[in-house]
Amino acid sequence: MMEELPASLLVEIVSRLTDTTDVARCRAVSKGLNAASYEVRWLNVVCSMSRYLKSRSPETKHLVTPFKTVFSHLVFRSTSTLDSVSLGVDRALGGVSFDDVEDESDDLYLTDMNFIREWLPSISHALKSFSVSDFWVQSCWRRSEALSLISSTCHNLGKLVVRNAWLSVDGLCLMPTLRHLTLEFVRLDDEDLSRINACFPNLTQLSLIGVGGLKEPKINFLHLTTCQWSVSNAPLSLIICAPCLVDFDLRCIKPKLVVLEAPSLSNFNLSLENTDELRLKNCANIQCLQLSVECLSLGFLFTMFRHCSTVKRLTLDLVGRRKQVDAAVFGIDTLLGCFPNITCLSLGPGAWHVMENSFRRGGLADGIGMKMIKQLIAHLVVHEVEGTLAFISSVLDKSTQLCDVSLLIHRDVDSYVAGGLISSCRSKFPRVRWRWGIWKEGIKDTWVSDGT
Repeated sequence: MMEELPASLLVEIVSRLTDTTDVARCRAVSKGLNAASYEVRWLNVVCSMSRYLKSRSPETKHLVTPFKTVFSHLVFRSTSTLDSVSLGVDRALGGVSFDDVEDESDDLYLTDMNFIREWLPSISHALKSFSVSDFWVQSCWRRSEALSLISSTCHNLGKLVVRNAWLSVDGLCLMPTLRHLTLEFVRLDDEDLSRINACFPNLTQLSLIGVGGLKEPKINFLHLTTCQWSVSNAPLSLIICAPCLVDFDLRCIKPKLVVLEAPSLSNFNLSLENTDELRLKNCANIQCLQLSVECLSLGFLFTMFRHCSTVKRLTLDLVGRRKQVDAAVFGIDTLLGCFPNITCLSLGPGAWHVMENSFRRGGLADGIGMKMIKQLIAHLVVHEVEGTLAFISSVLDKSTQLCDVSLLIHRDVDSYVAGGLISSCRSKFPRVRWRWGIWKEGIKDTWVSDGT
């Protein structure tokens, strides 16, 4: 039956698989699939934890073909033109510590220049996507010049992903075709990112996750539209200049200065543990703002986002050092005074705690922002039902357009207490569409009622 299908259709079927191991299994099914397997235009090979353990065991290591040998063999056996190559170690191997490794092996050092040089030049002319996830225990103390080889040979590469490696930028060449770059848990010898900026000028998507070695990094890309940047160390400053940037997720720890110039920015997710100064230059088009900050005062908030009156959706949480702001007058009314055009407000447990305490001390003032809000989402811990109910009631009384409220109550709150709050809210405000759920640190939120 399988042999009767056209060869082109068999290639299409095999190409829909996502793992080279599955492709290899197809070779045993029929001659047609066997032939088609060598026409697949991608290669995806992962060293599993099982393979790693067998290669280390005295009883089985002589039975295991070295991973690099297996990969090189697959590259050379492919009769098609490969346009996508991915190799790496299983994420579970990230848990292997230096204490578990007794030798200085390099069998899984995948950004090894000598290893990559063996096979990359033969497929580089057509390669459009290249991903390598190294074995950190072997790669972290070996400085790799893989970037120079990749940039000098892969002239049509559009996407590059490198994880768990120590990368040099010596000899890095211009790559005008590269659009997507991901560096994850990488030590990069480019303190200010000047070489990355110069050699990858046409990036549209950039992801820097846990990239070390940076001191005063600057992102300056004219075509960048999406950026995710999680800074692992505490750099002196962060400067981002990206006129086309639309989506930006920034997580950093205690930089002295953050400068952001992004006139097209619409979605901004900022997680910040203190900073001396945050400058937003020409960022007047933010529509959706997510803030998770350690130490927040109303003055700090106004200073940061005084030119962001366009924000429609705001997510806010305060983390750590909550006692510093417990005594502050910081309620929903003052928050909406800063962001008067919000229609959807989402509050994390820290923000809700501070605002409820502020309400108990001084009530809730009326304001323009209170009239605009239509949807409220809150994560809360109920300490005293009457106080929480009074706060919710005051918000609803003053927010005349608020018709959709979602409350997620902490899992450790007594079910009787939570049930009492839910019942009171429903009976007092029947016009509102209520949704109820449960939250707990480190666990995905669970919805109990969808409001129907």
